[in-house]
Amino acid sequence: MEGASSSQQVAQSENDTFFTQEELNKLKSDFETGRVGNIKSQIQQKLAELDETELNIAVTGESGTGKSTFINAMRGLRKKDEGAAKVGLMETTMEPMRYPHPNLPKVCYWDLPGVGSTTFPAATYLKKMKFERYDFFIIISACRFTDNDAKLAKEINQLRKNFYFVRTKIDADFDSMRKEGENEINEDKELEAIQSACMKNLREAGIRTPTVFLISSFEQNRYDFNQLNKALEDDLPSIKKCIFVLAYPNRSVEIVQQKSKMLQKYVWMLAVFSGSVGAIPIPGLSFACDIRVLIGAIIHFRKCLWLDEASLQRLANITNKPVEELKAVVKAPLLGKIDKDIIKYLFWCYSVAAVSAVELALHFIPIIGSIFGAGSSFHKIYTMLTNALKDLTESAERVVKVAHGID
Repeated sequence: MEGASSSQQVAQSENDTFFTQEELNKLKSDFETGRVGNIKSQIQQKLAELDETELNIAVTGESGTGKSTFINAMRGLRKKDEGAAKVGLMETTMEPMRYPHPNLPKVCYWDLPGVGSTTFPAATYLKKMKFERYDFFIIISACRFTDNDAKLAKEINQLRKNFYFVRTKIDADFDSMRKEGENEINEDKELEAIQSACMKNLREAGIRTPTVFLISSFEQNRYDFNQLNKALEDDLPSIKKCIFVLAYPNRSVEIVQQKSKMLQKYVWMLAVFSGSVGAIPIPGLSFACDIRVLIGAIIHFRKCLWLDEASLQRLANITNKPVEELKAVVKAPLLGKIDKDIIKYLFWCYSVAAVSAVELALHFIPIIGSIFGAGSSFHKIYTMLTNALKDLTESAERVVKVAHGID
């Protein structure tokens, strides 16, 4: 294979490849000494790590602050959908309630009881809530943050966990202003006032430099919802950052494109594994591959891009669009059942769209070098997965535009 040398490719960062620098150095060493089996073994281990890594997100706040609605919004669910967090005015949470993501069940949101009650005093809250299981905490308020919220943040900080203050129901604030006769509202000025008030009471409670995100769980492309997601994403290590991004609901074309870049990082590893390990010939094809890996990869890509049946239905429900209208813009045959016959069909479809060596070098391949030639199983499988991901991405972009009325 032509393109960048292995030493140049291995210099890519962990964020580009999911591998630490130490792991990249080991791959480089095995490449230079011809230990191909070791390379395949390391890639297999990394794929298993990507599949098994959990992300646990704690959401806490007083009753009525919108915790459940926020958890549902982050998972792309409405309150009446299967698996949705219960939404109500009374405190229904007396112990941590686990809510897995509908497509990526290793990503879990935990609805925690409000801190400061007689049942859960701040001094013992974290211990009772088993703080060590969570990757970070989101502290929610629908009005002003309390002393108990600040105390909790200090305790979390001492335990070296990240926390984020989120002020919810901003849309309800503006609705109330309009009902009170304020027809010409300067939203920027009002948002600044709300944020200043939140930061003031947190500073008075002892938080030196608080950051507060103002959101509406019903209008996720407005206010600070995207900024909150970006902050959460940026504070996570590489693999957890990836699964957090892949768990985003498809609210925009930009999110689809971000997911596609993450999924492209899987492709070269899957191609090495599928092209070299447990090869199973498909009758009528000129190469051998692990069919299960290819089928599993395309199904996984489809779920992450919200193109499976259940995800399309959820998106249709959220946006009040007929699901058939969304399905109509998905490129066949990627919408239906993915089996051996579809893999064979896709191979012939994509064989005329081979991926060049330059594209290979750009698509996060730190260690391949001359182990696999241009006509190898690796190259053919890489081409097939890359083009399948491209088609899925373009379909997901069209679905988002139809669902959200984007021109």
